[in-house]
Amino acid sequence: MTPADGHVPVLLNEVLDALDPSPGQTVLDCTAGLGGHAREMARRIGPSGTLVLMDLDPSNLARAEANVRVGGEPPRIVALHAPFSAAPRLLAERGIVADCLLADLGWSSNQIADSARGFSFQRTGPLDMRLDPSAPVTAAELVATLPERELAQVIRDYGEEPAAGRIARAIVRARAAGPIATTEQLARVIHAVLPRRHGPGGGIDPATRTFQALRIAVNDELGHLDALLAAVRRAAASAADTWLRAATADRHGARVAIIAFHSLEDRPVKRAFAALVADALATSRTRGAVQASEAEVQSNPRARSARLRAIEFSRSER
Repeated sequence: MTPADGHVPVLLNEVLDALDPSPGQTVLDCTAGLGGHAREMARRIGPSGTLVLMDLDPSNLARAEANVRVGGEPPRIVALHAPFSAAPRLLAERGIVADCLLADLGWSSNQIADSARGFSFQRTGPLDMRLDPSAPVTAAELVATLPERELAQVIRDYGEEPAAGRIARAIVRARAAGPIATTEQLARVIHAVLPRRHGPGGGIDPATRTFQALRIAVNDELGHLDALLAAVRRAAASAADTWLRAATADRHGARVAIIAFHSLEDRPVKRAFAALVADALATSRTRGAVQASEAEVQSNPRARSARLRAIEFSRSER
């Protein structure tokens, strides 16, 4: 069922199959968004369960909690405004041990649609790109202050942009004439270097990779993901319940599912999960990366690039 605000969670049935949340269990949704996945998992764990909602966007966190509470008797809800890399510490401090963990690394449609957030070059707005509005650095500040070589590296590493050097040079030249403060201004600079191609087969907009790179840098997305994956491995290698449920002879271990939307996210998830399986610390809950069906893509185009991988902790002898 779709939440009242129209948000459609990607790979919902596949997530429910991979995590299999049951009555009374504890679910950690690391990226609550608008609560689409969380609402359905809350129904599975019921009023005797615990649902931990995390998000860097305080507005979305509040909306996710409200969506979960709509209809029926909700589980106990713990809402945490924090990056998901802080989950191990925050759950341990509260004595919470999760049976299921979900991290949907995609962006909520309302964030992209809000021109004031500055995530999209298709909407004119301030060059912001912060998930957490209280974070200290905006995309405009990076564009204004990074040396040309560092700016090119950000665009190359996080955007996988072949023309990173040319774009960085153009940005440095443009900012010398005045601040690049809006999404439209930055897109115009990029389009001057890489003109848009129109019509069938035109490909993605030339500004796409640079905007992705700046967004990743502003929010340290890959840093938080690496920290989460390292923490999951530490928990899998431990026989003690810390913040994720350890497997024992008479109970399942924690199940962890991550949805990635581009290769920079999917590669580290794939490697980390494969290493856990190879070391007999986990078993796979999916066969490779699960992708959306054609029917889902037709109804929800943003699901096209989604890749779901999931594991379950095995019993540790350590």
